Amino acid sequence: MKGHTNRFGLVAFAAVAFTAMIQPALAQDAAAASTIASADAQYIFNTLLFLIGGFLVMWMAAGFCMLECGLVRSKNASMQATKNVALFSIAGIMYWAVGYNIMYDGVDGGFIGSVTPKIIPAIDKDAGTYTVASDWFFQMVFCATTASIVSGTLAERIKLWPFLIFVIILTGFIYPIQGAWKWGGGWLASGADTSWIKDVSGGEFQDFAGSTIVHSVGGWAALVGALLLGARTGKYSPGGTITPMPGSSIPLAALGTFILWLGWFGFNGASQLAIGTISDASAVSRIFVNTNLAACGGVVVALVTTQLLYGKVDTTMVLNGALAGLVAITAEPLTPTPLAAIVIGGVGGLIVVLTVPLLDKLRIDDVVGAVPVHLFAGIWGTMAVPLTNGDANFMAQAIGIGAIGGFVIVASLIVWTLLKFTIGLRPSLEDELEGLDKAEIGIEAYPEFGTGSQRLAG
Repeated sequence: MKGHTNRFGLVAFAAVAFTAMIQPALAQDAAAASTIASADAQYIFNTLLFLIGGFLVMWMAAGFCMLECGLVRSKNASMQATKNVALFSIAGIMYWAVGYNIMYDGVDGGFIGSVTPKIIPAIDKDAGTYTVASDWFFQMVFCATTASIVSGTLAERIKLWPFLIFVIILTGFIYPIQGAWKWGGGWLASGADTSWIKDVSGGEFQDFAGSTIVHSVGGWAALVGALLLGARTGKYSPGGTITPMPGSSIPLAALGTFILWLGWFGFNGASQLAIGTISDASAVSRIFVNTNLAACGGVVVALVTTQLLYGKVDTTMVLNGALAGLVAITAEPLTPTPLAAIVIGGVGGLIVVLTVPLLDKLRIDDVVGAVPVHLFAGIWGTMAVPLTNGDANFMAQAIGIGAIGGFVIVASLIVWTLLKFTIGLRPSLEDELEGLDKAEIGIEAYPEFGTGSQRLAG
């Protein structure tokens, strides 16, 4: 037994010695391989980040659809489902046909890029650090998100085709033009020849993942549409009474909220635009943490505030509190500490609780609360960036918000007005009261509960 032990010890010693001799050579080979493969590895990882982030944001389309279907009355649920599937498809085609090039091709510090359709190569050679196709896909789903915001605000009293025509203009032109100003290297971008802005503000406009560029754009377009469209019949009485119009399914709305929450990790995380290095991977991880905590902060603040104000918790406010927290942190999800992320998200939740009733007092009918969530919380989140990011300042943020908001308001007003006085925006009073599922779509979301089935049963 002792001999076997000695032989085993000799073999082990020889193995260790051999390993020690070849380790430097192996390390050199590994270092050489790492150097050769590093660019390709970064290219692959960055592309994968765009693709994963893109399909997570695409999943947000399902979240918007479920949220809206749950918050509208059952007689309009099929209409909302149809609008959400259609707007995503229109956004995909328009962003391929003109939007992507307007936003990214040849902007060069200006206001708009090329209107030539973008040819997306199957294989990218010398294309940078990720594939063009992955970048197009990731940017396209952001564009579609903007249109989804408009859908919920105008629910239950807008005809299908005028809405879809507006989506064509929004996703093909309005969103890409203002997006080019910052993300496409335009006049708000870092390094652009905008000395007059820097002289006035002392800094550059910062919007990491789109609190303003995506969310407030959808909010402005929705607000202008709501003002021209008017409220749902019976929502506001001449005497000032507000008639509640509860949605068809709070569980469905909650499901939509969780889907949006999940998709937001792609929305914010992939906006780091790279994950091929340790520092980038660390940044994406931190973004995930802050994104989640901001949503949590929005929920808790909405939960507590509604209890204090109304004596009961309002579930719709709680759901929108989560979304407002997510919108607020989107402008800068990397630099805040976790505690700061909770505070930023919490203020977003407070904004929702305070401004939803404010809109009702102003007789602005926002069915799902998209304007408080995406516009008001988006403005707050953008203005909060300098609190944690030393490269931003309040004047530069205000200039960016004002410029983008002004452009979207004017462009949306022109398009909505043309639609209103040509083909019309609203269905007839009879169609609105009957429900747009039957009047516009022809298929009821819940036929077993519809008036037709009740008549048959009688």
